[in-house]
Amino acid sequence: MGFLSVLLGYLLGSIPSGYLAGRWLKGIDLRTIGSGSTGATNVLRSVGKGPALVVFLVDVGKGAAAVLLARALSEDLVGVELMRNWLEVLTGLAALAGHIWPLWLGFKGGKAVATGFGMFMGLAWPVGLACLGVFMAVFSLSKIVSLASVIAALSLPLLMVLSTGSPAYILVALVAMVLVLWRHRSNILRLINGTEPKVGQKP
Repeated sequence: MGFLSVLLGYLLGSIPSGYLAGRWLKGIDLRTIGSGSTGATNVLRSVGKGPALVVFLVDVGKGAAAVLLARALSEDLVGVELMRNWLEVLTGLAALAGHIWPLWLGFKGGKAVATGFGMFMGLAWPVGLACLGVFMAVFSLSKIVSLASVIAALSLPLLMVLSTGSPAYILVALVAMVLVLWRHRSNILRLINGTEPKVGQKP
């Protein structure tokens, strides 16, 4: 059951929504354009607002669906809350891995911000909403998606500690933070150098 849950989580996460939007609507490969990411931000820059919104919602859904799937598959583990938490976390992480390293795209995908948000909405929705609030506040002030993503990721472990005492949830918050920071390492360098584009500017 555990292996099946994790495998399905990976396959859910690896659905290449951004790549398909680029191919179907513009005939382009997002991996070779802009930031090289297949996430919603690169779709926004290269394809358009409508497709970017759809990709964002699909990517959020992938993360949430993975956690809910694990929860459904572990319903029989009555009274073993910690084990169920760990299965949800592992399946959610598998979805993140699928989004970042999708099997179908030569293991080159997106940066997992939207999918990570969906995962935390599934695990602990108050934390997910609080993290979204941090993202929106930073973005409204800066108009820089990467900066908002990085700040939201840094706030995630603290928000999880304040919201829940589950060791599994706190650990996955730390892992997700590291993954987001690692996937944004080039953006962080551009932020430091003052060359990171705002929304509406070309990278």
